[in-house]
Amino acid sequence: MSVIVTEKAASEIKRVIEGQNMPETTCLRIGVAGGGCSGFQYSLGFDENVDKAKDHVSDQHGISVAVDKKSSLYLDGTTIDFHEGLDKRGFVFNNPNAVKSCGCGSSFSC
Repeated sequence: MSVIVTEKAASEIKRVIEGQNMPETTCLRIGVAGGGCSGFQYSLGFDENVDKAKDHVSDQHGISVAVDKKSSLYLDGTTIDFHEGLDKRGFVFNNPNAVKSCGCGSSFSC
């Protein structure tokens, strides 16, 4: 699998899925889109439609994770964690393929 979701991030994702009464078939969709101040931006969302021919799908810490094959080229080896502190709260991407990242951490270039 090209992307690793930490146990802490998976717990937060489960909390959101349950809090919004999403179906059990809901998966976390991770991707890359053009844009942001560095060229590419990360995309996180929820999806019920997974195509195993077009997506890499895995179960991690009790959640289903889908990454489209095009995005997986840019995300290979990326770890997604969840940070909760006084200074900020949110998902953090640690992408070994990123040559440059913006200050907010939501966009990168390869």
